[in-house]
Amino acid sequence: MYKTMVSFFIAAGVIFLTSSFYQKYDLPKSIERGKDVYTTYCMNCHMVDGNGTPDVYPPLAKSDYLKKPVKLQILAVLNGQDGEVIVNGKKYNVLMPAQNYLTDEQVADALNYARNSWGNKNALAITPAQVKSLRK
Repeated sequence: MYKTMVSFFIAAGVIFLTSSFYQKYDLPKSIERGKDVYTTYCMNCHMVDGNGTPDVYPPLAKSDYLKKPVKLQILAVLNGQDGEVIVNGKKYNVLMPAQNYLTDEQVADALNYARNSWGNKNALAITPAQVKSLRK
């Protein structure tokens, strides 16, 4: 009986401690906000349907680039991208300007929108805290 009670309190303590560090992030709300951010700041190049501009701006629709590590995606938005990039097997080499004037929440929301639109599906949210940790 004593071992059972000790085990219970240890398990309860572990659950309590780990849950206090876990922050629930509302991905659907982020995606909803991200659509506005995308429309304002990203759509001119990547187009309303996320298909980009052939041979100029890479697609975000069904994009293998959005399966790369989250860190690379965030840094591409914050710092821009220069040089050759391969998306869905095709080479693109046009400067993407830094979008570092966007807030941490706007960057996270825009990426969450793109990562969950046009045939992309990613249940793992990018959070403003992740963006903040990579901002220079």
